[in-house]
Amino acid sequence: MDLNQHCTPPTLRIALVCPYSLSRPGGVQGQVLGLARALEVRGHRAVVFAPIDDPADTPADVELVATGRSVSLPANGSVAPVTVSLPAVAHAVRSIRTGGFDAVHIHEPFTPGVPYGLILGRYLPPLVVTFHRSGGSPLYTALRPLVRRSARRFAVRCAVSEAARSTAFDALGGTYDVGFNGVEVDHYQGVDPWPKDRPTVLFLGRHEERKGLQVLLTAFGQMGRSGDAWSPTDGLPRPELWIGGDGPQTESLRRRHPESSDVRWLGVLSEEEKIRRLVAADVLCAPSLGGESFGVVLLEAMAARTVAVASDIDGYRHAAGGHAVLTPPGDAPALSEALASVLAGGPVGATLTERDRWLDAASDRASHWSMARLTEWYEARYRSAMVRTRP
Repeated sequence: MDLNQHCTPPTLRIALVCPYSLSRPGGVQGQVLGLARALEVRGHRAVVFAPIDDPADTPADVELVATGRSVSLPANGSVAPVTVSLPAVAHAVRSIRTGGFDAVHIHEPFTPGVPYGLILGRYLPPLVVTFHRSGGSPLYTALRPLVRRSARRFAVRCAVSEAARSTAFDALGGTYDVGFNGVEVDHYQGVDPWPKDRPTVLFLGRHEERKGLQVLLTAFGQMGRSGDAWSPTDGLPRPELWIGGDGPQTESLRRRHPESSDVRWLGVLSEEEKIRRLVAADVLCAPSLGGESFGVVLLEAMAARTVAVASDIDGYRHAAGGHAVLTPPGDAPALSEALASVLAGGPVGATLTERDRWLDAASDRASHWSMARLTEWYEARYRSAMVRTRP
């Protein structure tokens, strides 16, 4: 009898380090929380280390060690909510050192806060790191010799896309396992859609120049109108624009495009409301101008069976795999035309059958990038890191 036949790999205890505050919605935060939940489903123990600014924002379904409050620092055309509290960083590093973890998974390892403490620390579990950033970083350029030496501490290096791998390689050299960002596809099944009474376009993201909200607002205002009637096709009700999130441009954009019967400013949405509105919307619009290494928001729309209309940039093109309507970044007239066409039935098909086929294919694409599959991928890298650093 083969004694190995019925053996299962031992369970793991993983520290997941997120440098960005969980009080602010973001792609990295969502990936860390989703990965923690998926690891628990697979029978492992996952503990998230992250800043949090309001105890009320503490996730109820993950184990969390708070690493202080955040401050906003400029990063990659955006603003990063990170902790700079040395006592909080020291406490987190001690907790990881003594917590019996098999591996530490650091997302964006050269972000201020706990990642720095771990890179400089000693007597720690093996470090697995994931690079999310796409595009150059002044920090990488200024500190290149230091970050290259520090990167030798990493047992396994991962990147969420080829664009993220290229950015990390240019700064650090070395080899990387290229994975993806995962989607918790089951969260979009059996959902009660948010109530609506007309066609709806949804924007989700931070209100900053890089995310292109100004382009969307301009495009939405350019969509064909005649008096009170919206006129891509006769009899189609005027569409409504739902704007989720906030950011440095919120006030100025709201002054130029105030709340109306057609434009709704929703503020930061809870995860439940975000999902319900995404399931209800006819279109998810992601008009980013660049700097997106992977289009997880497009995959969320595809999982929700909502048509994604987005900028034709590398990260979005890769994620969508031909299952989104793409337009040149920053081109408001082209975006306006694409939105009007999709709301009128094309180019995804003028009949319900053709539209359903499009959405079925998009949903299958999203399932291919599921958080469950991503978790299996990372589990193999955790075990590899443990073997590589075993005395």
